[in-house]
Amino acid sequence: MRAFRTSVMLAVGLGAFLINVAGADTPAKLEASFFTVDVYDPKRNAEDDLKATVAKAKADGKHVLIQVGGDWCGWCDLMSKYFRDNENVAKALSKDFLIVKVNYSDENKNEEFLGKFPRISAYPHLFVLDSDGKQLHSQNTADLEEGRGYNEEVVLAFLSKWAPKK
Repeated sequence: MRAFRTSVMLAVGLGAFLINVAGADTPAKLEASFFTVDVYDPKRNAEDDLKATVAKAKADGKHVLIQVGGDWCGWCDLMSKYFRDNENVAKALSKDFLIVKVNYSDENKNEEFLGKFPRISAYPHLFVLDSDGKQLHSQNTADLEEGRGYNEEVVLAFLSKWAPKK
């Protein structure tokens, strides 16, 4: 009986291990590797979040995407979901970028923080920074849209253009 229980436990453990290994490259697994802040929280300190993200980007040889928006913004939610769920986009992001979300809402417009960047006309908005925190580009995300979503070819071209040169 004891040998049977041990065999069952080993089989269950091996099964869980194989499921984990098989799913290691899925977008859901990659998600954690590129979002340093994955919430639009009006209480967060955007400056501190960016400093931590830039330090990690420097150590990892990546660029930073600041994704500005809020929970009130349907396109902001759609973009985050697209980044996680589109396998090709998630792989490109994981390889070359870290994303820090910065809240913009009636509760906290992050005016002092966002005042250091070009004016934003629509949300979500992306700023590309190098691993030293220097702004490289300001991206209106409407240019990445297609219908009621995002165009994979256009998004991948944008990411490729602004990825660190290795």
